[in-house]
Amino acid sequence: MIPELRDILFLDIETVASTDNFASLDERLKTQWSRKASFLKREEGVTDEQLFHQRAGIYAEFGKVICIAVGKLYDTESGELGLKTKAYYGHDEKVLLTEFKSMLDKLDSNIRFCAHNGKEFDYPYMSRRMLVNGIALPVPLNLAGKKSWEVNHLDTMELWKFGDYKHYTSLDLLAAIFNIPSSKNGIDGSQVNSVYYKEKDLERIKDYCVSDVVVLTQLYLRMKGVPLIAEPNIINA
Repeated sequence: MIPELRDILFLDIETVASTDNFASLDERLKTQWSRKASFLKREEGVTDEQLFHQRAGIYAEFGKVICIAVGKLYDTESGELGLKTKAYYGHDEKVLLTEFKSMLDKLDSNIRFCAHNGKEFDYPYMSRRMLVNGIALPVPLNLAGKKSWEVNHLDTMELWKFGDYKHYTSLDLLAAIFNIPSSKNGIDGSQVNSVYYKEKDLERIKDYCVSDVVVLTQLYLRMKGVPLIAEPNIINA
């Protein structure tokens, strides 16, 4: 295995609104959401409550993490690359974040994260939710006092930008143009809140999250000119 690939932890998170019942929110949070909502674009007639269910999950102040999927590369017996994946998921955010932190604490402190749009979403979202839940930040997420060049997290969207800060490209689109197989399980990120609260199907969300980690890993390998991982070498823990 190429040395630089050994210490990369590929990851993806799924988030939802903190509650399915806007009325149950603390009055202070209701007020704060109304202020937040006033700055958000919405279709005509959409109320603050409806907007909460549509958009709250993308904001760490009003949402919660329900799944973190990770992937780590390994060398197979035949000498090819393999990928081991694992998902931390559940209804109790504090429990899954604690389990995720425990896993990180066992890894080398030089571990590098890789996510798609991770620098703007996944990494800060996990950090904020850990603090809200009273969980001390693990070394890879404790960035206080570090200069930008001292933070070695990877972001496939940033790699694709090549310095173009106005450019946004989805993981799905990059998978398509690089001809990387993608299994979306019939849902996308915009539907996760509904699948979680209305369909009560956390397992489906977990599978979707894991599939994104597989696609993410394959995309990074393609960007580095490394052959894709064969399907039999992808193991779900």
